Amino acid sequence: MTKDLTKGSPMRLILSFGIPLLFGYLFQQMYNVVDTAIVGKTLGGAALAAVGATGSINFLVVGFCAGICGGFAIPVAQQFGAGDQQELRRYVTGGTWLCILFGAALTAATVIFCQDILTAMNTPTDIFQRSYLYIVTIFAGLPAYFLYNYAAAVLRAMGDSRTPVIWLIVASLVNIVLDVVFILNFHMDVFGAAFATVLAQLLAGVGCLVRMCRGFPILKMSREDWRWDRKRMANLCLMGLPMGLQYSITAIGSVMIQAAVNGLGTMYVTAVTAASKVSMFVCCPFDAMGSTMATYGGQNVGAAKWERLHQGMRACVLLGAIYSVVSLAALYFLADPLNMLFLDAESASLLPLARQYLIISALFFFPLSLVNIVRFTIQGMGFSPLATLAGVLEMAARAGVSCLVPAFGFAAACYASPAAWVLADLFLIPAYLYCCHRLTRPNKVEAPTLSC
Repeated sequence: MTKDLTKGSPMRLILSFGIPLLFGYLFQQMYNVVDTAIVGKTLGGAALAAVGATGSINFLVVGFCAGICGGFAIPVAQQFGAGDQQELRRYVTGGTWLCILFGAALTAATVIFCQDILTAMNTPTDIFQRSYLYIVTIFAGLPAYFLYNYAAAVLRAMGDSRTPVIWLIVASLVNIVLDVVFILNFHMDVFGAAFATVLAQLLAGVGCLVRMCRGFPILKMSREDWRWDRKRMANLCLMGLPMGLQYSITAIGSVMIQAAVNGLGTMYVTAVTAASKVSMFVCCPFDAMGSTMATYGGQNVGAAKWERLHQGMRACVLLGAIYSVVSLAALYFLADPLNMLFLDAESASLLPLARQYLIISALFFFPLSLVNIVRFTIQGMGFSPLATLAGVLEMAARAGVSCLVPAFGFAAACYASPAAWVLADLFLIPAYLYCCHRLTRPNKVEAPTLSC
């Protein structure tokens, strides 16, 4: 089930590798979408706002988890491309040790400071307790997120993009059943939605781990493979921490915007929550393109096939442009019915606000596609710190716009993410050209351990 991305047509490889990833992201979003839809339809607008008010901090923490795990898998992809199985195994075990350490530390910190975080975000008092109950449950389940994200990242690094999807499908179906049981039958309110999500994530993680251990002979570890090696751990941190921080730094800007929207009142929080859920679902193809290019870049750098990087980039950018146009057209006509998936009848008056937020975002989907494609390619090439700088620019843009929300109101919040995407692209495109120059210059550093 592994796939070698160093040979064959780049467009065909990107499609064949990316389509399973797309389904994976779609089902990943189903965790949040199902929770939000059931909460909004059964518990009402206030409960929906309570869950939505935690969206940005949820993205910050869970995004860090996903980013760091993806970064730990970059050396795995590079060693797979280079054909060095022993070094591949040692990077897998090294990443496992680091996931255990980071997972324990992050879980403890977020659970302890959860109330303080929600207070700093100006969470409305009428939804504060529900918001706390929902997000502290997610934080307590972070080890399950680390398990799935790292196991899935290792599988993808070796070209297996199907197994993570299969287990996400199973987990998503389980999540739906548990949502109904916990919320409708056991009346567990928003805690039931969060608990169902954590249990489903744990199931997906265990499934991927079993596949890793039993399905890949090259991952049969010896005692020597589990030795702690400082140089290898440092290289893993050099790849993983920038990717994790990239998500978190980007999310800090989102937290600032969320805090500004929270200050406008529960009505605006509810509208943004509904529109954001639709947008996240529609943007899954961009996430799939990014993850595909991270593996594509990693394997081809490991194999020292520099020209294929450009070929893959051009092919993926074309796909991003086509999908951006198609999705904008679809949302123009379907924005209201899609938003109503998350709003109850009493909240239908918020449709104009939700539509405004969604359409403005869709107008800038092509810059978003470039952010994902170029950034993840750079990370796969081994230049994670450079990609992190793009996250800093996104944070700066969102922070700047958040300062305008009190003066210009809801309209300013709608342009926060588009401004962040455009500013990041202005940095990422020249950065990609710089990375290519570093790789191809005569006295370049060996590619598998390349860093900025």
